[in-house]
Amino acid sequence: MALILHDAPQSTCSQRVRFVLNAKGLAFEERRLDLFAGDQLKPEYLALNPNGVVPTLVHDGAVVIDSSVIMEYLEEVFPQAPRLVPEDPVARATMRSLMRFADEVPAPAIRVPSYNLAFLPHFQAMSEEAFRAMAESKPLRREFLLSMGRTGFPEAEMTLALKKLGQTVVRMADAIERSGGPFLQGPAPTLADISVMPVIVRMDDIRLAHLWADRPAVGAWLAAIRAQPAFRPTYYPGSLLTEKYPHLREQLAAAC
Repeated sequence: MALILHDAPQSTCSQRVRFVLNAKGLAFEERRLDLFAGDQLKPEYLALNPNGVVPTLVHDGAVVIDSSVIMEYLEEVFPQAPRLVPEDPVARATMRSLMRFADEVPAPAIRVPSYNLAFLPHFQAMSEEAFRAMAESKPLRREFLLSMGRTGFPEAEMTLALKKLGQTVVRMADAIERSGGPFLQGPAPTLADISVMPVIVRMDDIRLAHLWADRPAVGAWLAAIRAQPAFRPTYYPGSLLTEKYPHLREQLAAAC
């Protein structure tokens, strides 16, 4: 068995897959891509993943792309404990609906403050011509980057993104209350928890934890996720934005 994961340390989608691999105790070779250097757009990588994004899993030569798909693939192919998908079909359907929500609402929303806070200085240092060429080269991120531009997302975009992140917190708190917690579907984490995990960790990292100040169940959920054995090897040093970008850490500290 050979598992190769092409990913990036700070990529939220990569963090999902690393967590599943680590939770399952699976040995894998990690090939880290430098996204700012354009490793994900090189011909050899696009031959694996034509979307030009991370992560990509290669299992014994078979290529699997899209983080949600990869997570479900790993659970199907490696069903050993811990099981990350409920046995009950109704609970499994609930898990998948939570995963779809994570993909459609908080996953894209968290990119707006992330790019504005952490990545914008890099783009501002580029010429307009270089920036547009970079944006045009990204199959799935072109419109997103062009809407941001080299001046950042406008206040209205930030407000909408924060609203969606707030909706996510409410959705999580409601699910935890129904299940009894500490996780979304009860005492053990499922792929639904792992799907939303990188968003909540990112929110905490960039000082957005106040969004769950009146939802203590979400804070307890985060503590329970961090207590999982798979968390530390998933979030190795350099995986957080504030670890990668010192200017962001200083900026956030000054704002407190």
